[in-house]
Amino acid sequence: MSKRASRIPDSFVDWFRGSSPYIHAHRGRTFVIAFGGEAVADDQFANLIHDIALLHGIGIRLVLVHGARPQVEERLKTRGVEMQYINGLRVTDDAALTCVKEAAGAVRVEIEALLSMGLANSPMAGARIRVASGNFVTARPIGVRDGTDYCHTGEVRRVDAPAIESRLSSGAIALVPPLGYSPTGEVFNLSAADAAASIAIALGADKLINLVEAKGATDSRNRLITNMVPRQVDDLLSRRKQMPEDLTQYLNAALDACRSGVKRVHLIDRRQDGALLKELFTRDGIGTLITAEPYEETRTASIDDVGGLLELIEPLETKGVLVRRSRELLETEIGCFTLMERDGMAIACAALYPYPQESMAELACVVVHPDYRGGDRGERLLEHMEHSAKQQGIEKLFILTTQTAHWFREHGFSQGDLKDLPMLKRELYNYRRNAKVFIKDL
Repeated sequence: MSKRASRIPDSFVDWFRGSSPYIHAHRGRTFVIAFGGEAVADDQFANLIHDIALLHGIGIRLVLVHGARPQVEERLKTRGVEMQYINGLRVTDDAALTCVKEAAGAVRVEIEALLSMGLANSPMAGARIRVASGNFVTARPIGVRDGTDYCHTGEVRRVDAPAIESRLSSGAIALVPPLGYSPTGEVFNLSAADAAASIAIALGADKLINLVEAKGATDSRNRLITNMVPRQVDDLLSRRKQMPEDLTQYLNAALDACRSGVKRVHLIDRRQDGALLKELFTRDGIGTLITAEPYEETRTASIDDVGGLLELIEPLETKGVLVRRSRELLETEIGCFTLMERDGMAIACAALYPYPQESMAELACVVVHPDYRGGDRGERLLEHMEHSAKQQGIEKLFILTTQTAHWFREHGFSQGDLKDLPMLKRELYNYRRNAKVFIKDL
């Protein structure tokens, strides 16, 4: 092996192979990415642009929506103009609008310049990215609210989706500033969060990705909430009154997007280097994912799940922890299986075999993927299976195990005997395996 080859760690190969399903899944998809002017002003902004270029390079159709708040504030300060925010919205008077237009133009040019880089020995080498901007958003003034005239602050009225689609189909990245235009030629200052959500809805985007000034949505102990559905976001917004204003805006925009057909909205800490790649090319990501449907769910397995179930249980069959099942047998018994699924991947399963005459059922093939052990998934799966058994009139669950007796004892099972099993199960008992019997009253 050459010295050059020996410097490539195996972890790189493992990561690249692990990311390949996401590369295939994302290719040809439409992502709307929103970020504030804080990201543009950051010294590491070039790294974010490199990652965006990489997404474009693997065939993802990208719409970038940028903010410009710090750039606007800097210009207002230079002119000695006082900034005014009411209920989280800037009051955009004539002087402020001039600063907004200047700042948005400067930010747009900076982004276009970075996306135009193509120096050899740089991450952008050979990229040749075309950027298209334009008057894609028609806006209207938000007018007077609670006695305050917000002047040139606006809200999205309409998105010219065909025009954006045309740019994306030509292979360009669409770049949208936080500005909207009226049919009468007026210009309005928009929230980047609202503009991005409106564009994602209009395009039917596959993802809306918000790069925020926080690690994502957090609970009362400041722990990251990794997955949410709209109802949970509603609850969070009603309970948390001290949330940063920009995060509140992005969460409200995420709700609008999810409830209008955008299946996945991401909130990612833009301050983490490589945040986009970590979120999009790993199963668990690093931020908060808001989905219209549960990201992780427990459901009855179907014939289409056989392949995933085999991948989940085969390692334990090889170790002798589980009784080996052929694909044909699994297909025959698929209706007995319950599957815990995370982002399309089977991460846990269990099977329930009822013996109605004895009001008993066998709980079998209880498996949690190694990457997802250590949490409460095993407990939740067991609780689900017990509830399912009760609904079928089952009064007792029993298991046969050779290596996991301690876990079942910790969860309410007591050691039993062969004579405690249903007659049919006793007749099929494998004495060579010598599994122990444990029983739980429901």
